[in-house]
Amino acid sequence: MKNKIIENIKTLFYALIIALIIRSIFFQPFYIPSSSMEPTLLIGDRLFVSKYSYGYSRHSFPFSPKIFIGRFFENKPKRGDIIVFKTPADNRTDYIKRLIGLPGDTIQIIDKKLFLNNKILKRKKIQKFTKIYCGNENIDAVFYEETLPSGKKYTAVYRNNGTMINTDKFIVPENHYFFMGDNRDCSKDSRFLGSVGYVNFNNFVGKAQIVFFSNNIKKGAFLKFWKWNKSIRFDRLFNKIN
Repeated sequence: MKNKIIENIKTLFYALIIALIIRSIFFQPFYIPSSSMEPTLLIGDRLFVSKYSYGYSRHSFPFSPKIFIGRFFENKPKRGDIIVFKTPADNRTDYIKRLIGLPGDTIQIIDKKLFLNNKILKRKKIQKFTKIYCGNENIDAVFYEETLPSGKKYTAVYRNNGTMINTDKFIVPENHYFFMGDNRDCSKDSRFLGSVGYVNFNNFVGKAQIVFFSNNIKKGAFLKFWKWNKSIRFDRLFNKIN
């Protein structure tokens, strides 16, 4: 009996070590709790983030141990990537946003239009006066297809009476990056220098790759299996994240 207990403990220990290695080096699951990235990512989405995409820093590992400085096996990110990072304010809280500005870039919003390096970002109106969530509020917004200089396209949403009609000019420092939520007027991101601001490359956790599960919590919690036909967003399962 004693030997069986010891063997079970060993098996559990090895399983935990394997899970820790996979989580730290390959993929880590994340849950979307806010509407700041709608319509790209919805509240209730669960996704896999690849830890190897940009190399590894101390934030690649659980509890961000101070075991080394900088990154190793690093790969530079691209504009338009959706990235999980630790907020500079506490180096602990995970945020997920879209990368807009690279080191040396200038970013500014003028009359609700996004300027990158003093050139207006190409965009095309998709829908007008469409409802979108901002926390518990359902607001009127305009949907645009924005195109980055690389040609990458994504959907960005602006509130009709937006709070970010105009901003100062942001100049991204060396080895730092500028992030924005796709739900532009419902996102705390790099525009808020006091709470998020420019994000150091070492704070990157990984790149969002795929939605492996999605549950509309407004229609029923996951444990209420009798509501799964209404709450699970089957059309979002295993969708690649753009």
